[in-house]
Parts: sequence; structure tokens; C-alpha cells
Amino acid sequence: MSDDTGTDRTPAGSTGPRPEPIRLFGTTWVDHGHGYAARRIAVAVGSLAAAVASCLVLRLAYQGLRIAAIGDFVTVLMVAMFAICSALAFRHTWDGFTRRHDPDRQASLRGLLTVGFVGSLLAYFFRSLTEAPGEKLHREEYEEARRQYEKRTTRRSGNPRNRRRA
Repeated sequence: MSDDTGTDRTPAGSTGPRPEPIRLFGTTWVDHGHGYAARRIAVAVGSLAAAVASCLVLRLAYQGLRIAAIGDFVTVLMVAMFAICSALAFRHTWDGFTRRHDPDRQASLRGLLTVGFVGSLLAYFFRSLTEAPGEKLHREEYEEARRQYEKRTTRRSGNPRNRRRA
């Protein structure tokens, strides 16, 4: 299997399970090679920069509401909506790094996650400080697949009575 750097990550002739690539990391998460550390730094810096830029855009929107003088109630509703949606998006994104989400639930939360995009960006930032976002989940699944593969391939085959005695 090739990662996005073009290097082969599995031995030639290997028939076992292959690691699933992670967005922006390919399969470099398996052995933390081929620029893994630089990619983690880039993801951390990029997600933090995007979160800061997003907060600036939200600040401009807030100032636009203040200039429009639509009232304090609507302004408070908007601020509360972005705060609550960002907190929920952070939690949902953070949980997604350690377990798979139900696709139907994911589709129903799409609007909330879109409004709370700042929370998702912050979750990426904080997770990338310790590992590639989603690495723990992918590593657990990959190791379980390898254990299952090893278990299937190391079983005895044939009738033990036909085996010669030493």
C-alpha cells in the first residue's frame, strides 16, 4: 500500500491486513516515519490558524449585528448558538477520534457541526498535539485485524492422526 508520499508501507508479497490511511497522514502513522512529525506540526498550526481566522470572521459578523442594531436578544441568541454548537462539535469531533460514528447520526448532525466549525478545528488542534487525529482508532482497528489474521493463519491444518510422531 502506498501512502500519500508515494512510499510503499507493506512488505512485498504480504497478504495480511493493510493499514487504512488517515487524511493528511497517509499510512505514516503506522511507524511514525516519512515526515509524520512535520505533518502533525502542520496540522496543529493549520487548524489553530483556521480557528483563529474563523473567530475573526465571527467577530465581524457580531459587529455587523451590533451596527444593524437588531437588538440585544438576537445578538445573545447568535452568540449562544455559536458557543453551544462549537462545544457540541468539539465533543463530537473529539469522540470521532476514538470510535466510529453512526452514519445516520452523522448526517443528522451535519448542520450543527457546520455551525460549530470552530469547535471541530480546535478538536483537531488539541488532538494533533499528541497524535495524528484518528490515529488511536485506526491503530486499534489495524492491530485487531492483524491479530485476527495471525490467528487464522497459524491454526493447525489437517488431521492430527496422520501426523508423524517424533
